[in-house]
Amino acid sequence: MNVKQVKIAVIGLVGRSMFFEVPRFHAGGETIHATNFHEEWGGKGFNQAIMAARQGAAVSFLGKAGSEADATAIETFCETEGVEAHIYFSRPATEPTACAAILTDGTGETRVTVARGIELDEADVDFGFKEPIAAADILLLNNEVPDEVNLRASEIAAAHGVRIVFNPAPARPIPAVLAERVFLFTPNEFEASALGDVSGEVVTTLGARGCRIRSTGEIIPAPTVRAVDTTGAGDTFNGVLAVRLAEGDTLVNACRAANEAAARSTTVRYVFGVPEM
Repeated sequence: MNVKQVKIAVIGLVGRSMFFEVPRFHAGGETIHATNFHEEWGGKGFNQAIMAARQGAAVSFLGKAGSEADATAIETFCETEGVEAHIYFSRPATEPTACAAILTDGTGETRVTVARGIELDEADVDFGFKEPIAAADILLLNNEVPDEVNLRASEIAAAHGVRIVFNPAPARPIPAVLAERVFLFTPNEFEASALGDVSGEVVTTLGARGCRIRSTGEIIPAPTVRAVDTTGAGDTFNGVLAVRLAEGDTLVNACRAANEAAARSTTVRYVFGVPEM
């Protein structure tokens, strides 16, 4: 029996992710030598798009780069992952491509610093991403893009009956009209405390403990693994959750699948899976 390939539209930040492995995190004023360094393309929405595509979904991603060369490189990477990429850039360049420095200590915990660089605007959504949103089963949004981008995208989704999964990271107040359009929020514990009273369902990620469904209070446990790098685990969770829901899974089963994928992702180095040496 042929199974319909679900469609996921994702909007987010994309840029260089520079990973530094350190024996421990810095104290004030301290210099520490990294034991390893790795660089790849990344960003919250970008990571989620790749992970959704790896689940077999047809994924469209909207992002922005600071130069044509970076846009081409990002699109090439997306092509290898089966993601339809819409990467815009300005000419001449007005801002650099986003960049993040990720420090990972010996326990697999991370510290992340992001330079946002060039950002999407509302016109970018209208220019070439209305059709992918309208055709999607789920629109996956996050807070790494300006509110006006999410508002416009959510307006298009609402007009076409497309469900919205919103990862409210990093934490900030969400416009009421946007919050009302969201089917499911996926904060971590810190972000949940800042989310406030929203009408949509909330699944709070709990790290190694799994996740909690607000409407029932049920905690869906995650499998126990030996974590070496937690970077991108939340993005893996969101990408897999969106696909499973689009395929018609119950929320509980979708959470189980997302927990398992997120846990597995912590057993390899970096977001896109380099085995531990």
